[in-house]
Amino acid sequence: MFTISRNLSISLVTIALAIACPAANAANPKAANHPLCKSIAQGKIQASTGAQSFCFGAQVNAPVRQLNAPVTSSGTAMFRTNVDAASLAEDVSPGGVRAFGQSETSIASAGSYVVEAWNDSTGFFSPCPSPKHKEQLTGFGFSNNGGNSFKDLGGTPVADCNTTINEGDPAVEAYTVGGKTYFYISQITIPFNIAENGIGLNACQVVGSGSTATLSCNNTILAAISSDCFQGFFCSFLDKDFITIDPGRKRLYISYTEFGVNTVSFAGQVEVAVCDISTPMAPVCSNGSAGAQAPPYIVVAHGNPNCESEGSYPGVDRTTGDLYVAYEFNWATNLFNLFSCGNVPTKEVVTRLPKSCLPASGSSPCSPPFTHNSVKIVSMDSAFIPGYNRFPMNDFPRIAVSHPKGTVSVVWNDAGKNPLGNILLQSFALGSLSRIQSKPVALNSDVGAFNWHFLPAVRQASGTGLINVSWYDRRNNPGTALTDVFSALNVDPRTTATPSSNFQVNDATSNWLAVSSDIIPNFGDYTDNYLTTLGLYVAWSDGRIGEPQPFSTRSR
Repeated sequence: MFTISRNLSISLVTIALAIACPAANAANPKAANHPLCKSIAQGKIQASTGAQSFCFGAQVNAPVRQLNAPVTSSGTAMFRTNVDAASLAEDVSPGGVRAFGQSETSIASAGSYVVEAWNDSTGFFSPCPSPKHKEQLTGFGFSNNGGNSFKDLGGTPVADCNTTINEGDPAVEAYTVGGKTYFYISQITIPFNIAENGIGLNACQVVGSGSTATLSCNNTILAAISSDCFQGFFCSFLDKDFITIDPGRKRLYISYTEFGVNTVSFAGQVEVAVCDISTPMAPVCSNGSAGAQAPPYIVVAHGNPNCESEGSYPGVDRTTGDLYVAYEFNWATNLFNLFSCGNVPTKEVVTRLPKSCLPASGSSPCSPPFTHNSVKIVSMDSAFIPGYNRFPMNDFPRIAVSHPKGTVSVVWNDAGKNPLGNILLQSFALGSLSRIQSKPVALNSDVGAFNWHFLPAVRQASGTGLINVSWYDRRNNPGTALTDVFSALNVDPRTTATPSSNFQVNDATSNWLAVSSDIIPNFGDYTDNYLTTLGLYVAWSDGRIGEPQPFSTRSR
């Protein structure tokens, strides 16, 4: 038996991070010497897959060893046959290079129309321009038959790939108005012709109907942009976007973290942008559409100068118009900045932005602090999950608003009682944000066992106020990298009891130690689900064929 000193152990972690993040991305001129990239490589802070792609380009993960993974294809008791939303033919560059890695999925649906988007490593190997915008790192697919099959549409379109690159981290929303259906895809977007960085948005419309319907998408616009630059050399980086829509007020909201370089906290400040979608195919976004450095539409919380705020997700109360934003405080810095943050509790924070503070355009007249509450967590960010090639792991809180139940709920993976993670639920009262449960409730029914559970998703509540949560799960094959997707269905957000059973989503198991990937993390750092009148759609990155693919299914 021997002991490694604390300083040496931190050094080993830093070396591991340096190996995973070796050098600046030569294909992205803004990455060279950018302080964000230097800080990630040095292990000072952490950021999303899109930020990693911006900084370092392709990051290879080779298979380690083989394990037998059972394969079926007929669906599960509660979910239909799983479908790959991507086409393997689209994963080949014009020069004939096969890309290995489509991960980090988001999904939305309206009626029988479905859009799934993902990080697409094909963009690493495709020149500008390439057919179907393959040079872009955000891929997406469209289904006109309720998710039974998809057409891979390549990369999200840009006006000029010489001046714009979409870096992934997609989020998808659906909007139906005037008898027409629209989809919106947000992602990290880097313009080369200005100093600022941003969050991009593509507006798409379903054209035609039924089995002949197609999806037509406009070029990426900037929906949010850097508010903080240092002497014209470097501008802040906007990271980890996610979107929600208030259809009654014709608003689309995007939450994200701004990693500052001058006046904004270097450890990240959570912000929101708004887009007026009164003209659905021509969104007008405050902070963004003008295409120049601008103040944020609204700041959710001023960043701690030392402890990182990251992983924000928005949810809107469609009755009142209030917006709720959840994020994780002191992620990664609880590992890598022990001097300043080692004694600071890691928390999931929920903040209420009242409708009165949310104008349709311009900047909000309001500033922090807003009504908020939080729950202390036991983070999994020091976990090395077998087969998962991202370190650190995240515990970002997913959020859902239930007006019938009077709640806003967050779910996350937590290592408090199970070192391998339980999926926990904490609900708060709409408006006051007082706690509903006295302590978080586990949603995985095998709560007493030491099985891996991580990266949960939740989006909307049903008409009666119930929520549906899905996540990666290894209860079927403990002690291995064989990974499934499980769900807790029709959960009362006010519950104080763990569900008696969960339901398997996937119909084939992924062996993540036998999957080749050109992208980190190999199966993403989030999953997604979306509730419609047809059922619950679940989207995840799946490794059943030996490389990550964006799969989805719908409940029966």
